[in-house]
Amino acid sequence: MTTDQAGARIRALEPDDRSKIEQVVRSTGNFNEAEIAVALELVDAAVARGEDSGYVFAVMANADTVLGYACYGQTPMTVGTWDLYWIAVRKTQQGSGCGQRLLRHAEEDVRTRGGRLLLIETSSQESYGATRSFYDRAGYALAATIPEYYKPGDDKLVFLKRL
Repeated sequence: MTTDQAGARIRALEPDDRSKIEQVVRSTGNFNEAEIAVALELVDAAVARGEDSGYVFAVMANADTVLGYACYGQTPMTVGTWDLYWIAVRKTQQGSGCGQRLLRHAEEDVRTRGGRLLLIETSSQESYGATRSFYDRAGYALAATIPEYYKPGDDKLVFLKRL
């Protein structure tokens, strides 16, 4: 757990975080109902089975408010490769450094666990432009593009950082 001067801290997932994480994901305006359902399925799996679920959560909270979170896990059948499955920051906190803190925390945690690569996938849609800029500023390189992966006109972009 880390704490900043404003009292926001990064901690592990707690069972009562589910509704707060849903609020964060919905507040971004980037995710549809199916994507939100998947985000909550991962929360449910992690609450029920802990890290045996394959998902590690880092939650940034200030008092009773979840400001953002990251969800990541080791990629099956690889040596030291990890995926960042979700990183989301409450709309009112975007641009405040919360996302960068969460990402750095996840990177350090992955390093500590023997990780050597961290992969992030995202959409090529215009609405994800700020997300792609965020990854670029954090030192991630575009490693792959899979044309029309999500739907016609929506490519899957895979970003990579060597840890």
